[in-house]
Amino acid sequence: MKKLFFAVIAIALLLSTDIIACTSAIITGKATPNGKPLLWKHRDTGELNNKVKFFKGEKYSFYALINSPDAMKQEAWTGTNEVGFSIMNTASYNLKNDDVPSDQMDKEGVVMYKALATCRTLADFEKMLDKYKRPMGVEANFGVIDAEGGAAYYEVNNGSWTKIDVNDPKIAPQGYLIYTNHSYTGRLDDGMGYVRYTTAEKIMKEQIGRNGEITPKWIFQNLSRSFYHSVLGIDLNKDCDLVAKCNGWFMDQDFIPRKSTSCSIVVEGVEKGENPANTVMWTILGYAPIGVAVPLMVANGENIPSFMTAEGTENARMCDWVLKNKKEIFPITRGNGNKYLNYYAIEKYMTPAVKVENGVFESANPIIEKIREGKATAADLKPVYDFVEKVIF
Repeated sequence: MKKLFFAVIAIALLLSTDIIACTSAIITGKATPNGKPLLWKHRDTGELNNKVKFFKGEKYSFYALINSPDAMKQEAWTGTNEVGFSIMNTASYNLKNDDVPSDQMDKEGVVMYKALATCRTLADFEKMLDKYKRPMGVEANFGVIDAEGGAAYYEVNNGSWTKIDVNDPKIAPQGYLIYTNHSYTGRLDDGMGYVRYTTAEKIMKEQIGRNGEITPKWIFQNLSRSFYHSVLGIDLNKDCDLVAKCNGWFMDQDFIPRKSTSCSIVVEGVEKGENPANTVMWTILGYAPIGVAVPLMVANGENIPSFMTAEGTENARMCDWVLKNKKEIFPITRGNGNKYLNYYAIEKYMTPAVKVENGVFESANPIIEKIREGKATAADLKPVYDFVEKVIF
């Protein structure tokens, strides 16, 4: 009986770590058309009800993605503050080198909350990591950009950290780095997310190779909604015959978007010398392939669109809307049915979602440009929010 108990626990741990499987990238201004850095976080987690909340931190106010049921906790899972410091993370499974028990781990959200509340620059974040109590309770890759041109990943475990500078041409010659669920300085061939890493790397490299632009819109529509599989060599978004032969059904395995996807965010930072308040946190709540990106700016303070946030532990309407439609994509609940997706259902909702999203970018980008020029304020994004609310709700 004792052996059976430990076997069940081992299986449960494997399943839980498989859920926390994010895909991310930092793209410096070297690789973007307007010279502004981008921070992409495609989140996979066990809590699918996510929303955005405004916080008045110890030093700085900030926007953060949070788990709706955990709204009263001081945790952040991606965010940006009023001085242009932005942070996200991916779980790593090849950095931990100690026997700190599991109930003292998974503190990444606490670390990021503190960073958003107190940090202005990468140097501030590094000082925070140095002074942070040990064990830190983390095994993660933290991606950070600031308003002074800083862009780096930090591979962090309970007792130490290593900086991977995305501005270093020897490390990132094309101006970007992609991270999933392993660390470069961790144990070789250990960790997770290698297939998703290869997929994202291939898509990004091909876009840069053809001199294509890397923008928030491109990331959402070519990475967050990608159904290319780098091992199988298939792309469900492009191969209609394959989809038809399989009656639209496929294993939900190693695509960038997965059943456990809870949001996708692209933080568009600022160039050095620009007003840090011009940072934009483009956010898709829920299952990214069928959601819609919405631009958020901390300068708007507590005036987050009502459908992207909620009081207390309530869910955001946008997330509820996406999760309701998502049920058609993963309709089988018995046996191993939850491991299969219906691509025809994805198409049904993804096509109109992209159409709405195109309208969002078309109307929001000119306003954001005026804000950067000092001819408008973040409050002038309200017509964009009204458009989204009218079309979706």
